Amino acid sequence: MTSPVFSRPLSAARRAIPADARENNWRMPDGWGVRRMDWAAPAGLRRGAILFMPGRGDAYEKWLEALDQWHDEGWQITSADWRGQAYSGRLGSDALTGHIGDFGTWVADYAALWADWSARTAGPRVAIGHSMGGHIVLRAVAEGRVRPDAMVLSAPMLGLHPAWMPSRLLHFAAKGMTALGDRRRPAWKGNEKPELVAHARSALLTHDKSRYEDELWWRRQHPAIEMGAASWGWVERALASIRLLERPGMLEAVRVPVLLLATRADTLVSWPAIRRAVRRLPKGELVTFGKECRHEILREADPVRDRAMDAIREFLDRVVPARG
Repeated sequence: MTSPVFSRPLSAARRAIPADARENNWRMPDGWGVRRMDWAAPAGLRRGAILFMPGRGDAYEKWLEALDQWHDEGWQITSADWRGQAYSGRLGSDALTGHIGDFGTWVADYAALWADWSARTAGPRVAIGHSMGGHIVLRAVAEGRVRPDAMVLSAPMLGLHPAWMPSRLLHFAAKGMTALGDRRRPAWKGNEKPELVAHARSALLTHDKSRYEDELWWRRQHPAIEMGAASWGWVERALASIRLLERPGMLEAVRVPVLLLATRADTLVSWPAIRRAVRRLPKGELVTFGKECRHEILREADPVRDRAMDAIREFLDRVVPARG
């Protein structure tokens, strides 16, 4: 078993909502409220604006360290919950199971958020998403619902495990499971995958013990953000959305510069699916990690995280340079 890795001393940014950030309950066009955080760029710095979207079961509290770093570089920052997660309600039959009727709901939500946000910000405008968030961001761009100046996708959910099985077969199996009972029932025990004991969850996410403990700390402070397993309906709809992006012409239509960060050791999303997607994206670039990196790349141990953040900075400086 790999020993946990400790990061450099804990940054205050990791366990505090920025004092000058504004949190509010933002209403979608249908009236559903989602929690949103807006953080103006530092005085005198106008690098552009970043809209960051977290992954399945996530809350933006987990990603404050990265948001703080981008803010220090001059970016205006916005992040929000997905409908049905964290402080933005629930769509399943209980408080812990993550459920969605269709991923198109989230795509529409993101398009509405983007429209409101982009009207209030100055460019360049950058879309960043992690895992499920990366999937939804990419789909929204592929469908022409939003057009950022650049995209960064961290471990995007472009395929599920087992990675060797074609998505059409995984989808067929998932549809069978939804037919056997309530689509809202949890698809597994534990937090992230079948038969996972709670104390081993960190082995899927990060080598860095202190950064993993940040999430546990936030769950103690804000119990409402906690979420466990996905529903079988979520699994089936996720695979349907993955198959949609696999259709010929979908990713080929994305003309935005895209940086993807991925690890071959990812046990939550499919590394081969990410590699295939990069080949289809006209302006896609890939930064690859190995066994030193788990799923949450931007919350990994310092050597990995520093390399990832440096790659993002270099990419953005190149494709959307600061405006003089």
